[in-house]
Amino acid sequence: MNWDDARIFLALCRDTTLRGAARSLGVDQATVGRRIAAMEKDLGSTLFLRASDGYLLTAAGETAQAVARRMESAALELQSRLQGQDDSLAGTVRITSTDSITTDFLLPALAQLRLLHPGISVDLDVSTQMLSLPRRQSDLAIRNVKPDNPDLVVRKITSWPVGLFASAAYLERHGEPQPETEFVGHQLVAYKPYAMSSQGLLLLDEPARQGTVTALINSSLMLRRAVAAGLGIGEMPVYMGQRENLVRIWPQRRRRADYDVWLVTHPDLRATARIRTVAQFLTEAIRAAHGSA
Repeated sequence: MNWDDARIFLALCRDTTLRGAARSLGVDQATVGRRIAAMEKDLGSTLFLRASDGYLLTAAGETAQAVARRMESAALELQSRLQGQDDSLAGTVRITSTDSITTDFLLPALAQLRLLHPGISVDLDVSTQMLSLPRRQSDLAIRNVKPDNPDLVVRKITSWPVGLFASAAYLERHGEPQPETEFVGHQLVAYKPYAMSSQGLLLLDEPARQGTVTALINSSLMLRRAVAAGLGIGEMPVYMGQRENLVRIWPQRRRRADYDVWLVTHPDLRATARIRTVAQFLTEAIRAAHGSA
């Protein structure tokens, strides 16, 4: 098994479907299927069982997976060390972040960065999913969730207070909720991961058991747009509510846990000139813009 075969094999291990593996590799499904079949023929072993819900590893496949992972680790270590010695302000930097942070801060900052460093280009992945920096799916991550991987370099960029907001039209129809009533009689727009937690939905740390959830949304940008459209009351960083011209409910209160923003990168890449430059530029842009928000 060579490294090219290992990449395809591991992609199918992780995505379990030809379509998912092909998408992650940037090739077509037929290529993945053909390479896996050739790999099995060369090795003289069946690596996957074809099931209705995807490809499942056989015992031989699990053995091959362990070897392929060691190959991947060595290849990525070599790549990271070589890139870590790169002093050129040219090349691609892969960035992953959320839709709100990207729209509000990264895109304007990247436009300015392009004027200063035209040799740097970006590969921007806007998603709620946490891409893997150790597997080099991304060079930089700017997120509101602190990763727990001790092998990554993590730095807090800023913290934003969180408030409760509604549109003026919604408040005209329903009035403002009263504290300690668990939002009885009110419509709520909730961030899906928070709403599905074991403790149930909380808004500014107050239970929302008596409210009606009209929309569950896994995008911070779409959540604030839904609140602006009058779908209900929603919790968000204060600057977001202000940008949408929403009315802040209970302005004297804020959630105990602020909305933290973290910069994450791989330690081997900190010395890479283009990655260091982009990381510093975006960090300063977010801090400066937040200060004026």
